[in-house]
Amino acid sequence: MIAIEVTLLTGRYVATAHHDRHEHEWPPHPARLFSALVATWADANVPDAAEREVLELLETLGAPTISASLPDAVSVRKPVSHFVPVNDAAVATGTATAARVLPEEVLPPSTYAWHKKPAGRFQRGRERGDWITGRGKQERQFPSVTPPSPSVTFIWDTNPDPQALGRLDDLLARVTRIGHSSSLVSCRLVDEVPSPTMRPGAGEIVLRCTRRGQLAALEAAHRRHEGVRPRALPFVGVRYSDQVEVDDSSSMAVRPDNAGALVVFEVPIDQRRFPTTRTVELAEALRSAIFHHADDPPPEGLSGHVPDGRPSRHPHVAFLALPNVGHDYADGRIMGLAAMLPASLPEAAVNAAYRAIGIWEQAEPRDRCRLTLDGGQVIDLRRRQPPFELSTLRAGTWSRPSSEWTSATPIALPRNPGRLTSGSSAARAKAWAAAEEQVRQSCVHVGLPEPAAVAVSLDPLVPGARPAARYPAFVQGTRRGDGIRRRLVHAAVRFDEDIRGPLVLGTGRFLGLGLMRPGLRQHSLTRDGDPQVGHER
Repeated sequence: MIAIEVTLLTGRYVATAHHDRHEHEWPPHPARLFSALVATWADANVPDAAEREVLELLETLGAPTISASLPDAVSVRKPVSHFVPVNDAAVATGTATAARVLPEEVLPPSTYAWHKKPAGRFQRGRERGDWITGRGKQERQFPSVTPPSPSVTFIWDTNPDPQALGRLDDLLARVTRIGHSSSLVSCRLVDEVPSPTMRPGAGEIVLRCTRRGQLAALEAAHRRHEGVRPRALPFVGVRYSDQVEVDDSSSMAVRPDNAGALVVFEVPIDQRRFPTTRTVELAEALRSAIFHHADDPPPEGLSGHVPDGRPSRHPHVAFLALPNVGHDYADGRIMGLAAMLPASLPEAAVNAAYRAIGIWEQAEPRDRCRLTLDGGQVIDLRRRQPPFELSTLRAGTWSRPSSEWTSATPIALPRNPGRLTSGSSAARAKAWAAAEEQVRQSCVHVGLPEPAAVAVSLDPLVPGARPAARYPAFVQGTRRGDGIRRRLVHAAVRFDEDIRGPLVLGTGRFLGLGLMRPGLRQHSLTRDGDPQVGHER
């Protein structure tokens, strides 16, 4: 086994996401660790051939298991623009030389040689026209995260010979930073391996990893850019799951059969004006956009239909709106959208979903995912990876284990329970009891145990949620309005054991209705007059 422990000496990690200079990276990508090792190795006056063999071995080991603070747990520093001066324009244009700035007779020869090296790079850049003179200060961002634990461990299940491990440990001891120059680190091999928190496989996080020939690719890239021109790190993208539980109580939690990874799209700040009552409208638009770029026909796990058009009987991709609810300042606005890929989804459907999303991104400028609503409104979404600054977009907000769950968006009941607000007292009581039972059976329908208690209400049960009556009619079965109109109700449920989400209930669960939040119940689950708020069973 090879286990490399990276300790963040300042307690924080400063590195930009490879696809967005304004976004942060967490955890450190395996390919970035490998590049830091290569840079350390190549920095020697004469790079060691034996250490090169170790690097060539490491590049072939594939994606490691990682032990790190989960993305939902890290603290994200909001990126702030910094304006930094450019390199000396006089040096770049040839009007000054390193000798004029730092005369050779003032410095010892070794120091002078160090100062001459950048001048040579500037000269090469000037000759190629890479340098733009007369520039002022340049805007830059330095996104960073502060994890609860400053250590990250990369683990490969292999057993190299002790001599190779010794060389690797010597190389690790010379690594001083990963990511930005302010991300100072200490690296070493360890024998005691912590519990993994991220594993390669199905998941919503994509990390850059190495492949055979990575070292040669880095060398070839360096010959092209020579440390002067813009460059891109070669890598192979590997999906990781951050659903590895770190305690026994979480790992024992039951999960709905339609729960899975969230592929999150953030709504830009200037477009966060959609209330949660527009959940279905936005979810349908997201589904249409992804389907538009998907294989034709899309697989059952993505479309939700079998080839003859009948609804699938198996869990399939759901399209959700993520509303700002559940705290004192919640306003119910939709902060993002998400495609939820059930854990049991076949690999072909998972690949089809990611392929469609990737094509959608490439079809739009600046990697934006342009979403057009029926009324012509346009939203420029951005697909995001954790860690998220907004708690609403974090998977843990919707999936942490809890025995109590409360609706953020109302549940569409599978059958009409009867009149909930009119008729005799006995008729209303019967209708509320029927609504409770349908919520209970909706839990069973997604593979959960029957709840111990259910509360049903037409009014919201968590801060920021909207009354069920404010939602447009949810008509199932057709888009022409002649389908079955479903009754919408809010609900709180309590189980005898912890349930791990995301949990979405009811017939509208594939379009964002019935999205539940853990541990936010505000009402007692006892009968309390009209409207009914549930009873113990």
